[in-house]
Amino acid sequence: MEYQRSERLAELLLELLSEMLRRELGDPRIGPVTLTGAKVSKDLRHARIYFNLLGGTGDRQAALAGLRSATGLMRAKLAKQLKLKFVPAIEFIYDETQDEARRIDELLRRTKG
Repeated sequence: MEYQRSERLAELLLELLSEMLRRELGDPRIGPVTLTGAKVSKDLRHARIYFNLLGGTGDRQAALAGLRSATGLMRAKLAKQLKLKFVPAIEFIYDETQDEARRIDELLRRTKG
């Protein structure tokens, strides 16, 4: 299977956005956020960035609101770093994988004892 350009861009976006969150954005709502994955459309116009809250604690809606409010700034910074004709539109989505894993783990613990 050929390594798609959209996959390479997804990895690069994840790396650059993670660095921005860590170093440049001071919004306290975004503080406990970690980026878990990215998917970019084949035409490179849209990117879905998946996030989770560190330790599973914090307000998911507040973090999402903080990320959405910083999207314009992030896209502007990405435009300066990437050599693309278009910077993808960014959509942040809460990644429920860890929450589901915790729920299943708790159910398994209950059934054992």
